[in-house]
Amino acid sequence: MTIRIDRRSFVLTGTLGLGAWAVPGFAQGPNWIVDGFTHSVASGEPGPDSMLLWTRYVGKGDSAKLKVEVAESADFAKIVAGGEAITGPWRDWTTKIVVTGLRPGTRYHYRFVAPDGSFSPVGRTRTLPDGGASRFGIAIFSCSNLGFGYFNAYGHAAARDDIDLAVHLGDYIYEYQQGNYPALDQVVANRLQLPATEILHLADYRLRYASYRRDPDLQALHAAKPMLIQWDDHESANDSWEGGAQNHTPGKEGDWSLRREAAMQAWREWMPVSDEPWKAYEIGGLATLFRTETRLLGRTKPSSAAPLFGAADPVAALTAFRDGAWQDPAMTMMGWEQEAWLGAELKRSVKAGTRWQLVGFGTIMGKQVAPKQAMEWLKPDASDFSKRYVQAGVTMASLGLPMNLDNWGGYPAARARFLRAAQAASANLVVLAGDSHNAWAYDLAQDGRPAGVEFAGQAVTSPGYESSIGVDPKIVARALVETNPELKWCDTSRRGYMALTLAPDSVRNDWLFVDTIKQRTTAASIGHSATVSRGRNVMA
Repeated sequence: MTIRIDRRSFVLTGTLGLGAWAVPGFAQGPNWIVDGFTHSVASGEPGPDSMLLWTRYVGKGDSAKLKVEVAESADFAKIVAGGEAITGPWRDWTTKIVVTGLRPGTRYHYRFVAPDGSFSPVGRTRTLPDGGASRFGIAIFSCSNLGFGYFNAYGHAAARDDIDLAVHLGDYIYEYQQGNYPALDQVVANRLQLPATEILHLADYRLRYASYRRDPDLQALHAAKPMLIQWDDHESANDSWEGGAQNHTPGKEGDWSLRREAAMQAWREWMPVSDEPWKAYEIGGLATLFRTETRLLGRTKPSSAAPLFGAADPVAALTAFRDGAWQDPAMTMMGWEQEAWLGAELKRSVKAGTRWQLVGFGTIMGKQVAPKQAMEWLKPDASDFSKRYVQAGVTMASLGLPMNLDNWGGYPAARARFLRAAQAASANLVVLAGDSHNAWAYDLAQDGRPAGVEFAGQAVTSPGYESSIGVDPKIVARALVETNPELKWCDTSRRGYMALTLAPDSVRNDWLFVDTIKQRTTAASIGHSATVSRGRNVMA
């Protein structure tokens, strides 16, 4: 790798800025601009005979032509597939090449070749099976905030031979400025994200991805497994929807449409993803896995209960909201086009004889209200904001309203349409979700009948209930389960990932919890497992 800091280099790579190459979590010397392969390799969008391959290579001129080589053996003795692409600063020097003609259910090695003949790191990937598969393993991640700790969950999954695919359900990055979330005194081992400011523009988003993608455990996961990735809100801004976000003030932070477009462009540049906003993937007759989009393209603005607490009679205002606006059928998470597509695709999958229908959503679908004793859980020094927030949730629960209006709880009519579509298709539905930072298992029901199960995963690093709760997490979990009929199990205090194992007649989900995120280690263990049998749509 050649290091250069001349002015021309700065112009060519100036879309990122000088800080892009500091490695998070390690001693940071001078900030340099480098050329060559800067962020290892990645694969995604797997099919039975194709794969999308990604790298980033900064050339010495205005552009660079890269080749990719694919082989079944690590020595690349026989190249079985490949391709070429031209990259440059217009796409932040990232490259994506789709290779075809591969064999189903086969492990491959791949590497990129630079114009000077140098090689990228070697990646490994695996095509999807094509019929007759008896087992398939999926690792599921969400909510990976660089500053809160090490990405040990990524490192653990990368080393497993029984994981065939990685799925990321969103919050792959966070948009906040340094010192916001986490606070500077909470940052672990100087894992400061770049740039230091909140990200608003294309250059900001690119630099934030560059910062995250220098993490060694994230690089290891991308280099070891194909990944399917969808965004949630923090890839743009907190609690985003098609027309804005909670963490976006137009008068202060500019036009939302420009920020949204910048966020989407950088995501497509830096992720091993196709340009389709949603897509179905066939896993050898075992399952159809649906990648969805529930944030930026069709989501209606979420309701806010906060103004209702300022009414002369808050209970009356909340009751009117519950009986009216909350149930508005015009409210949608996915947008009408995607809703129609997903309903039709569920029918197609079942008609084709596919055993399971897996749907990944950014936010939780299971019904959940706050237990009435939640105020008793707060730490003695809890902030006034935390106290008001929890008390509001308890008040809303007494009226039958959910504790979170930003997830599917704020879109009950849209939730009902989706679950009825799954029931009408006779789907064996498994919903996968992230966002909450905690671990949950739900039996989903609609119109008094089972509709499917939901496995919702804990964060890779982002903190959960434990950050503000002062009682034993087991007390919290027990009260949540007792209060919410759909909820069968939860953990509100540990970080990690989910490992889903597909078989023809059953699906098992393991919640793996890492020992710590405060130091780098791959120590982890299974904290809970749940199984659903085909034809039941409830957990065993």
